[in-house]
Amino acid sequence: MGMSDYYKSLREKIGNQLIFMPAVLGIIRNEQGEILFGRKHNEQNWGLIAGAIEIGETPAQAMIREAFEETGLVIEPERIIGVYGGDEQRFTYGNGHQVEYLTIVFECRIKEGKINPDNDEMKDLKFFPEDQIPPIANKYPNYIFSSNQGRKSAFFVMIR
Repeated sequence: MGMSDYYKSLREKIGNQLIFMPAVLGIIRNEQGEILFGRKHNEQNWGLIAGAIEIGETPAQAMIREAFEETGLVIEPERIIGVYGGDEQRFTYGNGHQVEYLTIVFECRIKEGKINPDNDEMKDLKFFPEDQIPPIANKYPNYIFSSNQGRKSAFFVMIR
């Protein structure tokens, strides 16, 4: 889908200045427990399935929408793994747009569908075992990739 009308309007007013953006990210696993990563057109790095939360949308709705747009899969967010923000979540896009994400990371299960690589959003989609995670542009702690199903609480980064 690309940038929403809301963010286009905001960018018209402030240009490339740093904006704060609420976002979602999915740890989407196949039946073998591997995690789905994608590469966008004109990018070399792999990334997780993610995107901005749009006005009027809940975080879970945003995760379901982003997963479908980027992969063709219908997913269900099952739990929140963690919430991340701060300097580590700052990113500058190739066009100069600066963002600082506040990202809600969901553990997701696939309800139906087949991955649809080479779509409008992604050029590649691939599942990786959790011990072979490819380098990604955005920084997240390694523990978000753990399939420790006994974990009941979310992770948070705190600085003292």
